[in-house]
Parts: sequence; structure tokens; C-alpha cells
Amino acid sequence: MNRSRKLSHFDGSGRAHMVNVGDKPETHRVARAGGTIRMASSTLKLVLAGGAKKGDVLGVARVAAIQAAKRTAELIPLCHFLGLTRVAAEFTAEKRRSAIRLVVTVETIGRTGVEMEALAAVSVGLLTIYDMCKAVDRAMIIEDIKLLEKSGGRSGHFRVAQA
Repeated sequence: MNRSRKLSHFDGSGRAHMVNVGDKPETHRVARAGGTIRMASSTLKLVLAGGAKKGDVLGVARVAAIQAAKRTAELIPLCHFLGLTRVAAEFTAEKRRSAIRLVVTVETIGRTGVEMEALAAVSVGLLTIYDMCKAVDRAMIIEDIKLLEKSGGRSGHFRVAQA
């Protein structure tokens, strides 16, 4: 991490402020974030069979993730409101780990990135799975939420190193 850079959400006096993006050019910006929720194998079977008491868990979680991306500026105080052009939420069952992986891709054409929107979408999508399944499994673990990739803007392209 480059420690010589300063935190952009503080002014010269150390007060929090919303970053001025007015002079930045509009560019196509994309961010992908991911995370996982581990659960009991019986819970995973319920989710995949669509047999959870509350219905289609992954369908509801997909809508929740999309909604979270759209409303990120209401959740994170210094985020800008953005006109998103695309939000995609993809779930993958990892049966060996008894887990569900969620990857969200968010796109816009704008002056600031969509990393926070992608991260918020993953968080809320996984929390929705937890909420819908907690009646049968309170020991679920949400983990490894992170930015996977971003492109567009002055800072260029970023991709997390694969471990």
C-alpha cells in the first residue's frame, strides 16, 4: 500500500468532506466485489432446493444486492449518488465448503468509481441470505468480502492478486 497518499475524504484541517469530483471526466467505470457465507450443509441444501420457509432465498438476495448498490450513498455518508448502468449479482454454491459465494458487478459512466456500490451489494446480499436462513442456522459465517477488480478513472485498473 502506498502510504505517501493522503486520505481523500478529509480536508486540509482534518475535517471529513465529500470529495469534489466535478473536474473529473466521465468515464466507464466497473467494479467487482465478492464474498462468501458458510452454513450447515443442511441449510445449503434447503437454499439450493428452494425449500426455505421464506421462499427463493437467492432470488430475494439478488434483489437485495441490486437495491443496496442503488442506495449506497444513503448508507455510506461520503459516497456520491450515482446513476448506475448495470448491477449483476451471481451466486455460486460451493458444496464442498458448504458455502455460497456472491460476486457483484456494478457499472456506471461517471466521475467517480463504483467500488463502494459493489461492496455494499455483496454485504447486503449475504446478510439477506443470513436473515432468511437464521431460523434454521444461526451459526452461518459471512467472510472474505473484498474488492476483486475495478477499472476506469484516474487510478486505472486494479485486480486483487489471487492467493
